[in-house]
Amino acid sequence: MAAPFPGGPGGPSPQQIAAMQQQMAAEAAKHGMTPEEFANMQRQQLAADAAKLGLTPEQYIGQLRARAIQQAQQRQQQQQQGQQQQGQQQQGQQQGQQQGGPQGGPPQQQQQQQHHVPVNSNAPPNPKAVAVAKFLRSQNLKTRTCILDGRRRELFKVKRAIRALQSPAYTKAQKKSNSLLPPVTDLATAENAFKLLPLSLLALRVTKSDPHAGHNHAKPQKRVKGLWTVRIEQHQETSPMMHYVWLYEGPQWKQKAMAGGVLVAIMAVVMFPLWPIVLRQGVWYLSVGMMGLLGLFFAMSIFRLILFCVTVFAAPPGLWLFPNLFEDVGFIDSFKPLWGWQENKKMKSKAKKAEKAAKAAKVAEKSEKAAQTSAPTATSTAIPASLTPSAPGSGAGPIKRDLAPRVEEVDEDDEE
Repeated sequence: MAAPFPGGPGGPSPQQIAAMQQQMAAEAAKHGMTPEEFANMQRQQLAADAAKLGLTPEQYIGQLRARAIQQAQQRQQQQQQGQQQQGQQQQGQQQGQQQGGPQGGPPQQQQQQQHHVPVNSNAPPNPKAVAVAKFLRSQNLKTRTCILDGRRRELFKVKRAIRALQSPAYTKAQKKSNSLLPPVTDLATAENAFKLLPLSLLALRVTKSDPHAGHNHAKPQKRVKGLWTVRIEQHQETSPMMHYVWLYEGPQWKQKAMAGGVLVAIMAVVMFPLWPIVLRQGVWYLSVGMMGLLGLFFAMSIFRLILFCVTVFAAPPGLWLFPNLFEDVGFIDSFKPLWGWQENKKMKSKAKKAEKAAKAAKVAEKSEKAAQTSAPTATSTAIPASLTPSAPGSGAGPIKRDLAPRVEEVDEDDEE
């Protein structure tokens, strides 16, 4: 007889209620929410699914209950059939042992081989899954680097992949004549298209793991920020905040071309004695010129250091020749400006404050222009000057802030 469905006529027992609460708390902890927030999110999602089908939440819940009851009955029937089959197999084995004696061994092995279904990881992936993977690899999913089984892989979130599958770019790519991309019309079809990736082992769900767990040595004090060590999860779910790792690397023609170029370069260097005399002379002149430029660079570095040491005492705070020579800038910008004074902490802090004030003013002007273009007929309210903060370190008037609400995504590094 089927067990009563929770919320049905029989009602759940206290043990079932406690188990359901524990399961909900565990799921909420996985998503980084409280049980109340997780329950509200499920209610909103349930209402949205019901609205898509044109039903009320109560009618949709009733349909889900009926499906769950049917599935439970089917499972019980399958279990009963499996038990009956096992009983028949045991009876047949006993009869075979009684009749054939030691000859009953091979049939048992054949039956075990029939029940065991090995997973063939060398099977070719689904062409539709490969098409979806190629499209998502061409999109900006804001991937980050992770370590899986000692190798660097690319990590991405499910929600960004779902957005890409619902974007106009996917619709445009799907309308091509030879396109294998499955059609996507709503959130459910987008999730079904994304599920093709783990089924073909092109992308798998992962979670963070501690590589030093279970070891007796002490954990390292420093860790590379943003570089996760991950492990593959058994259950491949498609929650928006879950992370997947790419196992599909795409076409390898670039890597093969680079390997071929490196091989050709090595062979050319090895066969240098067989080069024509003109090419060997050209390489000699080129190497001498490069050594001269390198010596000139070292001489200039030593001279600018001596000049700085002299001017520190003669004209403090000291003069640098080419102050941006060793900064993280371009080649041409390394030699601009020609000279500059040594900056102390106060000068650097003032320069940073001035840059922040200029950036804030630019952002305020852009947001004000955007607000004016989006709502030209909206009535503007005057803000008192005493309530508007002014830019630090500047004598200008108050800066106008954009009062329109904005939605910003949390940085990836903050989720750790």
